Amino acid sequence: MEKAESKLELILTYFSEFTPVQLQQLSMLDALYKDWNAKINVISRKDIDELYERHVLHSLAIAAWFDFPPGLEVIDIGTGGGFPGIPLAIFFPEVQFHLVDSIGKKLKVVEAVAEALALKNVTTQHIRAEEIKGRRFDFAVSRAVAPLGDLWQWAKPLLRNERRMEEFKSGLVCLKGGDLTEEIAGSRLRPHIREISSFFPEPYFEQKYVLYVPLK
Repeated sequence: MEKAESKLELILTYFSEFTPVQLQQLSMLDALYKDWNAKINVISRKDIDELYERHVLHSLAIAAWFDFPPGLEVIDIGTGGGFPGIPLAIFFPEVQFHLVDSIGKKLKVVEAVAEALALKNVTTQHIRAEEIKGRRFDFAVSRAVAPLGDLWQWAKPLLRNERRMEEFKSGLVCLKGGDLTEEIAGSRLRPHIREISSFFPEPYFEQKYVLYVPLK
């Protein structure tokens, strides 16, 4: 636990208003993911020892920009091992998160982690986002699963055209990295972009971004 807590200090550098329950949940992530990763590889071996920086803090870049109010419903498209959905669900315990992925064994890890953390605000679904019918969400989040144009094509039909936040319309919020010039041009979208290094100055976050595409 002490080792996990020392790694957790990075998160506490930027976010400090956690309840004891949230701190416990965050501290448990290290052992949970290492245990499950040994059975089902959902995080690369070079990244598993840097879980709090490369996965947890990276996911929380969304929370550094968006303060989701209680009662919102958010879908995590292509959640993989549960990122950004699991860290965001810990951070926003009164927001409902629906984590979907087309690969069932990855969701097995997500479900086990959510259960171990007693996250009551997480649901999962083994499905492709474009196959979801009859559900609407306030926001869609995603992390480097597909090109921006594809993500928007999947997310747009799932979004409520309601303004639940004063500053932001419903929309897609995704984590991307590298030179996005061609990808953005190809999408024909005009996303709002924030450099993650403007939130977290660690070298790992250079050329990593949060993109926000609002509903018109």
